Amino acid sequence: MAADKNLHIVIFPWLAFGHMIPYLELCKLIAQKGHRVSFVSTPRNIDRLPKLPPHLSPFLRFVGIPLPQVENLPPNAEATTDVPYDVVQYLKKAYDDLKQPLADFLRTTDADWVLYDFASYWLGQEIGPSLGIKTAFFSIFTPECLGFFGPMSGDKRTKPEDFTVPPEWVPFPTTVAYRYFEIKKIFDSVAGNITGVSDLERLKMSAHYSDIVAVRACPEFNQEWIEVLGDICSKTVFPIGQLPTSEYDSGDENPAWQPIKQWLDQQPKGLVVYVAFGSEAKPNQHELTEIALGLEKSELPFFWVLRTRRGPSDPDPIELPDGFEERTKGRGVVCTTWAPQLKILGHESVGGILTHAGWSSVVEAVQSEKGLILLTFLADQGTNARVLEEKKMGYSVPRSEVDGSFTSDSVAESLNLVVVKDEGKIYRDTIKEMKDLFVNKERNDGLIDQFLGYLKMHRNENKNSQDIEV
Repeated sequence: MAADKNLHIVIFPWLAFGHMIPYLELCKLIAQKGHRVSFVSTPRNIDRLPKLPPHLSPFLRFVGIPLPQVENLPPNAEATTDVPYDVVQYLKKAYDDLKQPLADFLRTTDADWVLYDFASYWLGQEIGPSLGIKTAFFSIFTPECLGFFGPMSGDKRTKPEDFTVPPEWVPFPTTVAYRYFEIKKIFDSVAGNITGVSDLERLKMSAHYSDIVAVRACPEFNQEWIEVLGDICSKTVFPIGQLPTSEYDSGDENPAWQPIKQWLDQQPKGLVVYVAFGSEAKPNQHELTEIALGLEKSELPFFWVLRTRRGPSDPDPIELPDGFEERTKGRGVVCTTWAPQLKILGHESVGGILTHAGWSSVVEAVQSEKGLILLTFLADQGTNARVLEEKKMGYSVPRSEVDGSFTSDSVAESLNLVVVKDEGKIYRDTIKEMKDLFVNKERNDGLIDQFLGYLKMHRNENKNSQDIEV
């Protein structure tokens, strides 16, 4: 019977590490159940992904498809981390040009399902139906984010102000919305870019044209939003867990970790602030200066993973204030290369993380029971921050509603509130309470089993192998 046969699932994430890593975590969970997975991306991105445990290699293979050349996209730029924010639109154009090579690859496979990201709406709209392959939109964005952005049609919001209040289709009280400065900064996601299809349109079409929607969520944490999403999409929505990061320890200790561990071992327990804003968020020079001076004023020890530019073509590198590293020597470390985030967060000297509220970093903080101090920059980070504020899991650095500016004093006070003060104990305690929801292996296994059970029952046995031009 078809339902007894193991699946072959093709996975195609957007070209951002904040997307590729959770997709890879899902791949590992599927492969552990004995199903075959093909992870499709560009060669350079595949080379930069974490190494896999050897026992999964028979089930999980990487498929590299070269990224087409596009004008205004620098050579070797294959992920959002490689280019400044305004160049990402050209990366999307190159990604759209992967349509034909991806269709050619799929035609040669026995794929039962394709799981695709928000940027590749055309997989659900054209390629899947043409080849007789079932499609699932797997959103690394939370149900709150997807629910906030709403249905394919009937959304009358056109101005930034419209996105600063909860939408009319959410039937319960909530604060989940963007602050004015957050939506203003990313309004090109609504207004459009050189590809002719805005990010918001891509997101809505990805959900609309898919056979089902899978979302990074668990019912005990955000059930009411999962229901909103089901109503909006009018199709089955599968929460598949928070996909906590799993590290493969090959026995070869990463050389970067030893000196970091030695420094952390010498710090007071629970007082170090870990500072990291993900692979995409880059503060401007004024913001960087206020963050640095805030860390200095806080008098707390800190470990800061600082990206001074987005790729070699970034024309605006940022710099630390004069004398900052000398004045904080011994108390603080600024790391401008890759750092093992999960290991750092897991160290007992770390008490909190100053973060952009990217959901993978949030999940890793919950895994390690570390308090969250929030400073949003891009994308879904605004809606994520509202969820964390609502649930008393995180505290946002106070900022101007108009331009998002903040002071070094507000940074210092926020850090001390969450990491040290009695008034911030609620944030530290709530994170610990949430850990079981986020990293409960038995519960997460059950969600994956339900999802895979559906995929097995509803695979298409009558695939169409006709030629397809897209």
